[in-house]
Amino acid sequence: MAISGRFVAVVLLGLVPVLLFPGWPTILTTTAVLAAMLGTDLLFAGSPKRVAAVRAEPQNVTLDNAVEAALTLRNGGSRRLRGSFRDGWQPSAGAPDPVQAIDIPASESRRFTVRLQPARRGDLKAPHVTIRSYGPLGLAARQRTIDCPGSVRVLPSFHSRRHLPSKLRKLRELDGKAAVQIRGAGTEFDSLRDYVRGDDVRSIDWRATARRSSVVVRTWRPERDRRVVMVLDTSRTSAARIADETRLDTGLEAALLLGVLAERGGDRVDFLAFDRRTRARTGSAGQGNILGRLVQAMAPLEAELIEMDWPAVPAQVRAASAHRSLVVLLTSLDSGAPEEGLLPVAERLAGGHTVVVAAVRDPQLGTMLRERSDATGVFRAAAAERALLQRAAVTAELRRYGVEVVDAEPHDLPSHLADMYIRLKAAGRL
Repeated sequence: MAISGRFVAVVLLGLVPVLLFPGWPTILTTTAVLAAMLGTDLLFAGSPKRVAAVRAEPQNVTLDNAVEAALTLRNGGSRRLRGSFRDGWQPSAGAPDPVQAIDIPASESRRFTVRLQPARRGDLKAPHVTIRSYGPLGLAARQRTIDCPGSVRVLPSFHSRRHLPSKLRKLRELDGKAAVQIRGAGTEFDSLRDYVRGDDVRSIDWRATARRSSVVVRTWRPERDRRVVMVLDTSRTSAARIADETRLDTGLEAALLLGVLAERGGDRVDFLAFDRRTRARTGSAGQGNILGRLVQAMAPLEAELIEMDWPAVPAQVRAASAHRSLVVLLTSLDSGAPEEGLLPVAERLAGGHTVVVAAVRDPQLGTMLRERSDATGVFRAAAAERALLQRAAVTAELRRYGVEVVDAEPHDLPSHLADMYIRLKAAGRL
């Protein structure tokens, strides 16, 4: 049972005769009248036990977009149902109108929609619906909670999609599909053409030249059908918030852009989220479907407050690809002891793969370096300088092993990682 504000107002009104005519007869009479009104209202209220709720599962929605969740309520009782219902979506679903008024005649159904504006990525749930049925006086309500589970999957927003057209143009130039053709890059044979001044003499095809009256050279194109394995670190370091998002979310954006770009470039893509166990795994299964697979695998990922099991990473890479691949490690350069985790694993992987380490750099470090107006600012600048020097030392050590490093601020990391992929593809290093 629940009481309304109207009943509170009636109780306050009932205090008037008690104050004017104090005494037990007045108090008992007023209490009896209020109890009779309350009981009568509850008696003639529609029964919420006879209400059935059917939920239509909302479609998947990307973060920062809205979706409508539909709910159908059927009044199976003999009285009209007047009152309200509350849809039990969790707060992060961002429902501005979870409580709505209802007026359902007996043996009829009504359909309601709740607008959701999710505030975080993942699977959001609504386990139940609470019904309040008020009587004709609107003083009290009969209340019941109905199990009616529902969920909606909130996918990553993929803000880095804006970089995709320009990166694809660069790939088409490498592949000879645009007006500007880049010759001499790659290792896969493309075609023969006449020699022009400036061509590399090592590209001359002497057999074809002997059959023709002019000198001809071979042209090459970037490799296709290579393997790209992305390993996303979901350990405790990925929970750190850099600028306006977590390190994990920045890694997701970078992996989405690289995955779509690599598949459009004709390469096979595998994605792996790992800390001490595999949190998500997906890959290319056909042309043009990698984006859907990636966002579905990434949606429920959350940072785990545990250490990364770096020695297990090479085995995970081998499980994804037994051939030489481009291995992209989306992790942190400022973890506690990189010489015991990231560095030896990167060196080991570099022996059989092309390895790229992509890490997020906090833009606050640059701000701290410049602000030295007082003693506090000087100490902060010293701490920022030390952090940057440590990152530089780890970067230099990785490059000594032949590992490429992309160290950029959050909004620049996806674009810079895509550029690194294009440069490696142009150089024939995939």
